[in-house]
Amino acid sequence: MVILNNFLTNLLDLSLAAAPWLVLGLVVGGLIKVLIPMSFLEKHLGGQGIVPIIKAALLGAPLPLCSCGVIPAALGLRKSGASKQSTVSFLVSTPETGVDSVMITYALLGPFMAIVRPIAAVVSAITAGLLVGKTETQEASQMIINEAEVNQKGGSCCSSEPVVKKESSCCSTEPVDEPSCCSAVDNEQQPNSLINNLMDGIRYAFTDLFTMLLFWLCIGLLFAAAVKTFVPTSFLTEWGSGLAGMLVMMVIGIPMYVCATASTPIAAGFMLAGVSPGTALVFLMAGPATNISTLGVIGKELGRQSLIAYLFGVGFIALIAGLVTDYLVKSFGIDIQGQLQAGEDLIPYWLAVLSLAILVITALWSFRPIRK
Repeated sequence: MVILNNFLTNLLDLSLAAAPWLVLGLVVGGLIKVLIPMSFLEKHLGGQGIVPIIKAALLGAPLPLCSCGVIPAALGLRKSGASKQSTVSFLVSTPETGVDSVMITYALLGPFMAIVRPIAAVVSAITAGLLVGKTETQEASQMIINEAEVNQKGGSCCSSEPVVKKESSCCSTEPVDEPSCCSAVDNEQQPNSLINNLMDGIRYAFTDLFTMLLFWLCIGLLFAAAVKTFVPTSFLTEWGSGLAGMLVMMVIGIPMYVCATASTPIAAGFMLAGVSPGTALVFLMAGPATNISTLGVIGKELGRQSLIAYLFGVGFIALIAGLVTDYLVKSFGIDIQGQLQAGEDLIPYWLAVLSLAILVITALWSFRPIRK
């Protein structure tokens, strides 16, 4: 009975620490989702070279998409003219980090890990993109260039039919007096459109986005509470650091389907048990960026060589980032254990309870029976 009480107390403490930051991250993530149009991403991710790869990594990093949710978005970009390199860079950075995962990382793992994690994700994405670029054949590159020339010749982003450039809309071949879907709307419509977009973002955050991460978020919190309750701190310290421990984490993380936000409580559980922050970072990078579904789609749509480059880029940078993280912690004497659950000291207790109540009510609402 005492053990059960300790487990429930630890679970409640972890949930209260994470809830306010998760709510904030969901709201910001939902707004980013609706305020950054796909046309903007498509415009900046086409072409060859390192610039589109860097843009893809930076644009994908804050987006709140999990490793499976990012697949249709990435394939849409690919079909819209994005290069293989940019597509892979977007595929890596988007699930590895996001505004919601950074928030909960700060709450559960502390400020140091909240800074290191997105930096490592962007570097990993750029590296994977560059490696994929090296594997592309001249024929594939020429094919992409030819497709870009055909689209350019058509003069429309949504049609290959020639249109009058001066009067055309980017999504229609009929002449119009005012720009349409690729520019700002009329001043009279802007307030209503902005309000609608904001409401759509909030709705998306607490329906689709929250539902996507709910299962693994619960698993992560339960796991972290169980580790904190049952596992002695010294249990994993013997193998929980160094290259061997990182390789173990990579083997665990690669086949697992878990999003960046939901993987954070699991990593917190590892660190509470004595695993080094660098080893936990390997799991945070390998877990969200790879799973069987993602790897299968990459192999089918981008080719086997791109799949190998993708895996090597994610795995290699994860190991390097883990080793560098442990080195920095040791060299500068950073108290990682003292930073765990750092967010709870900044949030009033009543706000933590309110945030947790919002999440619980939202979760229960998502399981309501839908009447036909």
